[in-house]
Amino acid sequence: QVQLVESGGDSVQPGGPLRLSCAASGLTASRYDTKWYRQAPGKERELVAATTYYLDSVKGRFSISRDNDKNTVYLQMNSLKAEDTAVYFCHAHGPVGALWQYDYWGQGTQVTVSS
Repeated sequence: QVQLVESGGDSVQPGGPLRLSCAASGLTASRYDTKWYRQAPGKERELVAATTYYLDSVKGRFSISRDNDKNTVYLQMNSLKAEDTAVYFCHAHGPVGALWQYDYWGQGTQVTVSS
């Protein structure tokens, strides 16, 4: 059974850092194209970060990384702003290069940026 479990969401003050984790089980994260999305209240879900992509509004502040030994993908978020408030989701697509590819989503983790 494939599971993506996000963690690390919290309430932080503007300007603060936060690191989100996406722990994968049932699949090898390094074989998948993993991305971070977010959805703010009343808005559509948007792609925030991927291996070669960052949303314009987060460039220079967010970075995606992976620890293959832990089968975990991270989203390091610095200089957080109120507009970063959203539920953040981990997404995996793959296996890359396979004939049949699948999509998996985590349950989401809440990030609230407020003073």
